[in-house]
Amino acid sequence: MNIYLCAKSTFFFFWAGFVSAQDLFESESDSIVNALDSSYQKGLRYLSSTQDPNGLWSESSYGDQTGVLGICILAFISRGDDPEFGPYAEAVKKSLSSILERQDSETGFIGTTMYNHGFATLALSELYGTLDDERIGPALNNAVSLSVSAAQVNPKGAWRYKPDSRDADTTVSGTVLVSLFAARNAGMKVPENTINKAVGYITKCQNTNGGVGYSSATGPNLPRTSIASLVFSLSNRTHTPAYKNSLEYLKDNAKYGDQGHKFYSLYYTAQALFKAGPSHWEEWNIENIRKLVGSQQKNGSWRGNHGVTFSTAAALLSMALNYRYLPIYER
Repeated sequence: MNIYLCAKSTFFFFWAGFVSAQDLFESESDSIVNALDSSYQKGLRYLSSTQDPNGLWSESSYGDQTGVLGICILAFISRGDDPEFGPYAEAVKKSLSSILERQDSETGFIGTTMYNHGFATLALSELYGTLDDERIGPALNNAVSLSVSAAQVNPKGAWRYKPDSRDADTTVSGTVLVSLFAARNAGMKVPENTINKAVGYITKCQNTNGGVGYSSATGPNLPRTSIASLVFSLSNRTHTPAYKNSLEYLKDNAKYGDQGHKFYSLYYTAQALFKAGPSHWEEWNIENIRKLVGSQQKNGSWRGNHGVTFSTAAALLSMALNYRYLPIYER
């Protein structure tokens, strides 16, 4: 069964204008399609209803972190609703303002860690050019400058928790790299040397089975390998052994998931498999929809060990490609 929710005429919503999500369905009678969209709307309503007036999710673990605000912004726009005038426009704008308020005006650093900085930068990249807010461009430019300068002073040419970190890991580095690909596609200048050095660091953390470890080639897991595979693809390295070996690892491990980092893993695995092609993504995608629909709470949320807000937004984004929501770094 093909779960692709294709448009009636071939386009991506971000290229052809924002449309009603219902227009994306070829067969609304299909039970899994209906289940997906119902689940998605419930998840978005949950996020919208639990956001506070400051754009935060202050009653949820990590719900006041800029990275989680960024992930929630991505979830709000992922179904194809207009971020300027759609049903979640105010939710997007409130979280955007909170991200901007938390950016250091001198350094460009957003939040308390480079994780937060990376996801917040990604959200700014998505909104730049789609939301009429003159604050976004300068903030994005400053965020990119911070990421680039942090890599330049890092001996490994990558990132860890702080801008002045002297070591690196693949999860933070992957997050920041993806945000730089997004910013570059949004029109920001990103030095190619910064990209190459960081991708080179991640490549060094891959073992012979294609799996990627945390700060070396030991102890690989699914989310880190998914991040790496996505980065290899985005950096036009699909012809390399590193990328091909990462797909072999995903083929062997994606169906089992990663319970310790479940929703974080789903978020990246969905994108990595989608980039790899229909033969890798379709079966995994259908099973992911079934599991998420079955485990969704009555209030529309999902529960995970990184907080209900992050878990809900990441769960939604792992299904977002069914709406042909391609993040800006994929365009």
